[in-house]
Amino acid sequence: MNEPGRICPLSYRYGARAIARAALRRAQTLYVIGGLYGNLPALDTIGRMARAEPVVPTLCFNGDFNWFDIADSDFCEINQHVLANDAILGNVEAELVTPADDPDCGCAYPDSVDAGIVERSNQIHARLKSTARRHKALLDRIAQLPMFARYQVADCRIGVVHGDADSLAGWRFDVRALGDQQALPWLRSVFIASDVDLFASTHTCLPAMRRFMVAHGRAGWVLNNGAAGMPNFAGDSAGLCTRISASPSPHPVLNEVRVAGAYVALLPVRFDADLWRERFLAQWPAGSAAWLSYFERITRGPAFAPGQALALAG
Repeated sequence: MNEPGRICPLSYRYGARAIARAALRRAQTLYVIGGLYGNLPALDTIGRMARAEPVVPTLCFNGDFNWFDIADSDFCEINQHVLANDAILGNVEAELVTPADDPDCGCAYPDSVDAGIVERSNQIHARLKSTARRHKALLDRIAQLPMFARYQVADCRIGVVHGDADSLAGWRFDVRALGDQQALPWLRSVFIASDVDLFASTHTCLPAMRRFMVAHGRAGWVLNNGAAGMPNFAGDSAGLCTRISASPSPHPVLNEVRVAGAYVALLPVRFDADLWRERFLAQWPAGSAAWLSYFERITRGPAFAPGQALALAG
């Protein structure tokens, strides 16, 4: 797979052992926010959720906080807010700092993804890159972001990634990949190599919450929040983010479990869907690349159900 949009650059590959060597950041409550996709109403909602917490949470945006935000004002507001918090690169951000004529969105799409979606993603990224080039100061700060981060909440050690344990654009934490029994040896190996109890991921656009036996009674968890800025389930307009805390969630949860003394949950992000559709259409009108690829999901949600995300989740 050498065509743009399906390539996983060598520079994206870090390996699970690198996560174990990352500086450990401690938090009482951690929100991991992946796949914001330039959705300002979702960002506002997450801010309100954070302010309602009994203790101010640490916010970590784990990539793809940009995507639909081609308006200069939206791009600036999204990135100024994100960069005031913890953040790591997603493939969208990593490709913003590549040469201007590079047409690759960096998604590393597998063969199962339709070629039309891949081509339109490259077109979307080209438009976004054109906007980003007008904001060099923000681009310079984005370029300094790491590809992963390591946290501890209670006794729970967390590897925050964009894709998977080995690669920025890896698909091994996709909900379908996590259900593959042949993946178990690799999963066990990366939990041990990275020295974490939980991986918090995004990238693949569909959520998953899975528990795996690692070794000698030790369990490891993978939480993929799907998208904070787009619907994750059919008929439900909410985004999702991951919450990890020493205390239970004060907000409604899709599911909450205990992992190494921490409360771990997927939280619905119930942003103003009408306002978001209005902002989306102002930037991506009917017939545009993003409209063709995403408007159906934005209005109806994907053909996916909570039970599929939560299978075997504790």
